[in-house]
Amino acid sequence: MEITGTIKKIDEAKTVGASFRKREVVVTTDEQYPQFLLVEFTQDKCDLLNNFKVGDSVKININLRGREWVSPQNETKYFNSIQGWRIEKISDQSAPPSIDSVQEFETTTDFNLSEDEDDLPF
Repeated sequence: MEITGTIKKIDEAKTVGASFRKREVVVTTDEQYPQFLLVEFTQDKCDLLNNFKVGDSVKININLRGREWVSPQNETKYFNSIQGWRIEKISDQSAPPSIDSVQEFETTTDFNLSEDEDDLPF
């Protein structure tokens, strides 16, 4: 599964217990009713967030995790989490073309037509 959106918040890595690390990121989805999704990256995947910042548009590959917990009063509760395992930046498709791509288009396209090459009927 995957989610796409804009990074709203990135936490620092936290060590839980003796050797378990986790790092959380909040992503705002790009839809009519945006959602604020908390995604956990654990262990060595924490370092994947080092190259990202608030405001980046991203695609995150995720796994949904669920667990059962029985309280001391013998009540059973269920918890869900979203665990990320890959993240990548999404390029801005609405950005204007770069100068290099425009110059490349102009040099590879021949707009110089002589009258003999003009095949228009009028």
